[in-house]
Amino acid sequence: MKKKILITLGLLFSVFLLAGTAYGFYLYKSVTDTVSEIHEPIERVTEKREEEVDVDNREPLSFLITGVDSRGDHHSGRSDTIIVMTVNPEEQSVKMLSIPRDTRTDIIGRGTVDKINHAYAFGGVQMAMDTVEHFLDIPIDHYVSINMEGFKGLVDALGGVQVNNSFAFSINGHTFPEGELFLSGEEALAYSRMRKEDPRGDFGRNDRQREIVEAVIQEGAQISSITRVGSILNEVGKSVRTDLDLDGMWKIQDKYRDARHNVEQLEIKGNGTRMNGIYYLEIPDEERNRVRLELRSHLNLH
Repeated sequence: MKKKILITLGLLFSVFLLAGTAYGFYLYKSVTDTVSEIHEPIERVTEKREEEVDVDNREPLSFLITGVDSRGDHHSGRSDTIIVMTVNPEEQSVKMLSIPRDTRTDIIGRGTVDKINHAYAFGGVQMAMDTVEHFLDIPIDHYVSINMEGFKGLVDALGGVQVNNSFAFSINGHTFPEGELFLSGEEALAYSRMRKEDPRGDFGRNDRQREIVEAVIQEGAQISSITRVGSILNEVGKSVRTDLDLDGMWKIQDKYRDARHNVEQLEIKGNGTRMNGIYYLEIPDEERNRVRLELRSHLNLH
């Protein structure tokens, strides 16, 4: 009898071991397939760094996160969400700066002065990175481009995200009361797009966009999300593009992950103006220099 019990337990253990191995292989293949799908390298050398960031030694680095307002699986159009994220693992901190889409600046590589969100439409992510680098005088090391229409699928795959709404408003059939809210993907997209009812206009909209991005980062890092890994990877493959390969992602996740616990939201202010009937946001030199110095300090650039 004891022998039969031991044999039965041994068989069950073998089944569980094989199932775990198979699931592990499935996860590995799913991750590698997704990374291959979203990996879009660019040939670009920044003039803002003398040497490439040493990830192994945990040197601070920066990302440009662009939300492209396009339909379907396409990643073309204007980048209506522009977020610069700097990560300093030694300080265990992240700074996130939203650049208003109407900001008037030099479009690098085109030789014109225009709204900053036009850079992506004119020259893709490379022109967007070059333009933001010039505008802030900091290096942009990596990019993450998100199709905002597909972004709602990612939020749903994560099981929703939590935000803290500063005032009540309604938009596109959705009502958002003041206080802590748990949002579905469709609700998160509507929440991040609202600006007409916000007395701060684009600045308030930028705050909500950063809040949603941060919430996705925090939720995606939770162990509970592993149970939804298949659907998460599927949505990432449809809505995200980045220059990082699998090795780069593993290294950054390993060396920089603790920094996500301390996220500071930054804001850059300007004055609205009209030129030839077109609205622009003019950023004063002293304001741009203030933000520049804060970001350079966070990147240990002096």
